[in-house]
Amino acid sequence: MIGTGEYTTGFVQGTASKSDKGAGVVALTLFDLRRTGVVGGLYMAGTQGGKFPVIRQHLDRVIAQQYKGIETLFHSFPSDDVRSDPDAYLAALAEMKPGDVVIIFTPDDTHFRLGMAAVERGCHTLIAKPIVKTLAEHLELASAARQKDVIVAMEVHKRWDPIYLDARDRIRDLGDFSYFNSYMSQPKSQLDSFQAWAGKSSDISYYLNAHHIDFNVWAVNGRARPVTVTARASTGVARRKGIDAEDTIALLAQWENIVSGNLATAVYTASWIAPKSDVHSQQRFHYMGHAGEVHVDQAHRGYGLATDEGGFTSPNPLFMKYAPDAQGCFAGQNAYGYRSIADFVRAARSIRSGESTPDDWIGRLATVHETLPVTAILEAGRRSLDSKNRTIEIEWESDGVPVGLRGRDG
Repeated sequence: MIGTGEYTTGFVQGTASKSDKGAGVVALTLFDLRRTGVVGGLYMAGTQGGKFPVIRQHLDRVIAQQYKGIETLFHSFPSDDVRSDPDAYLAALAEMKPGDVVIIFTPDDTHFRLGMAAVERGCHTLIAKPIVKTLAEHLELASAARQKDVIVAMEVHKRWDPIYLDARDRIRDLGDFSYFNSYMSQPKSQLDSFQAWAGKSSDISYYLNAHHIDFNVWAVNGRARPVTVTARASTGVARRKGIDAEDTIALLAQWENIVSGNLATAVYTASWIAPKSDVHSQQRFHYMGHAGEVHVDQAHRGYGLATDEGGFTSPNPLFMKYAPDAQGCFAGQNAYGYRSIADFVRAARSIRSGESTPDDWIGRLATVHETLPVTAILEAGRRSLDSKNRTIEIEWESDGVPVGLRGRDG
């Protein structure tokens, strides 16, 4: 595990996260996979060794004391007495063998450097969305994965969400792609949690729009492709907090259906200035094809919970089931946040044992080879914002691979 923040440990800004991920996702999943013998030794790399004693206390409290039979032991890099070491991940990678697994959850602008280091070590590598920030980096990472014969994928757990999966399967029968509209938001408190990198290493479009852009790409893969992107942004709240970042970003993408040439339109909107509400993330989409349409509200599925301490919430145990079962055991193995990690680990085991090859997992995981259009749209959106909303074209090779971006006026 490279990265010690919210998604890995549930620990952020010196305390347990107040989001819906207070016990984390990555470490909890791997601790449980170790319990069942799927993985062995666990390593965690950060940049500040002094954080690890309190992270261990946090994990003991929210995992070891919460679930029967789960241990939270791991080897950490750098050591506890090292104040700062940005290259501690290299020492951790030196302990790894070819065929081992590396899972990266760090600020977006570090993904390429860390991912390439893991691939060069011969490790199967799962990277948080966005997998990288530029199409050029994505193409280089995909080439390195081929050369090292390893699987590299983007962690996009919505591909395991049973509602999203069913919607994707139904979309195949809805004819040509016509229209897609998605919205995803998080509360203003995230600007405080992410102040170290917000507006510096990434933006809210990379962080949140990546989810639904990947779904759109996955749903129409091989049948349609994005050709232009224009972006717009709203500002004010983040800057009042001293953060030079957009509050809300909307990307308008023009798509074309490959066989018919018919055009489609997609609007992807992401924000991190939402008020506190019943869910941590509002998230929904509308897809229209020539023969039908699909609506999904991922945040609300008819399940409400009210407590004296927390007020009214709409929990989503389909993502991560944190409540232990009647015997006090962790019971979230079927949750899609868990499965997105576990299925990648099992794929790596299958490849290492010779039962499969990395190419066998194309179409089954969000591999580096099939998520190129996601990065193309995200980078085009950033370029559009940085060039006063100019339309950015996506250039494609004849074999269906996006290879470059350029401004509409050249």
